[in-house]
Amino acid sequence: MTTARRKSYGVKGAPYAFLFPATILFALFFALPIGYAVWLSLHKVQVKGLGLGSGARSEVWAGFENYTDALTDSELLAGTLRVLGYGAIVVPLMLGLALVFALMLDSDKVRLAPFTRLAIFLPYAIPGVVAALLWGFLYLPDVSPFYFVLEKLGLPQPDLLDGGGLYAALSNIAVWGGTGFNMIVIYTSLRAIPVEVYEAAKLDGATPLQIALKIKIPMVAPSLVLTFFFSIIATLQVFSEPTTLKPLTNSVSTTWSPLMKVYRDAFGEGDIYSAAAGAVIIAVATLILSFGFLRAANSRNKQEAAR
Repeated sequence: MTTARRKSYGVKGAPYAFLFPATILFALFFALPIGYAVWLSLHKVQVKGLGLGSGARSEVWAGFENYTDALTDSELLAGTLRVLGYGAIVVPLMLGLALVFALMLDSDKVRLAPFTRLAIFLPYAIPGVVAALLWGFLYLPDVSPFYFVLEKLGLPQPDLLDGGGLYAALSNIAVWGGTGFNMIVIYTSLRAIPVEVYEAAKLDGATPLQIALKIKIPMVAPSLVLTFFFSIIATLQVFSEPTTLKPLTNSVSTTWSPLMKVYRDAFGEGDIYSAAAGAVIIAVATLILSFGFLRAANSRNKQEAAR
């Protein structure tokens, strides 16, 4: 083999050599657990023998039985409806605030922009469990300073952890923690817009509001799609907030969200096979919904570009 041919093989094999460590990590910590979860979801435990004892337990093939049971489970359906209602509040409010804050910070008239940007982003750096505990104690009438102020002012004191107020309480935690991240994504896209575009619009007599509505928002549409994509995934996988608030209220059940039901089945009832089937269903539903939205957004962008 000539030296030139050896160099050619070395150059062609270099990308695969760099990808090899990442491929191994992907297989060990992502593909393998997913495959194991799918394998578990297709099995169940069968107890053989009668009497007072538990009998002999063996793992047998169940096919799609676990999936059928999960899809017909009223608790999973009720948890899905609750999460959809929760997402209907969180996603529009969070992305709307993120867009408003990004547009404000992109304005030349805003003072202390670096400090304001950091202050809005800082809640995102707080772990979700800590944030839920923080707001959970602020919701409790006995320890919250807000209820003390409302009492002194003679104003009504709503119980946010009871009944319909629970959705507002959980949504507030998610919006408070996630607005900063989405704002940074949108703000970065705004800073990438060439200054010449704004100057041309000002020469044409456009006002700051018209520039924001007609130029800035359409040009950051890909970032809005990206943040919406991430928000949908986070909403369908909500777990930390209701689980953390559960000891503080009777309104949160162990199956309030689909992931909470999976957790209860696996670690509360010891049925890892049904839990695996539920987890696979949630993952597939999230994948279909997310990529369906991305495909619709890409099709719309192509139609607008064709015009």
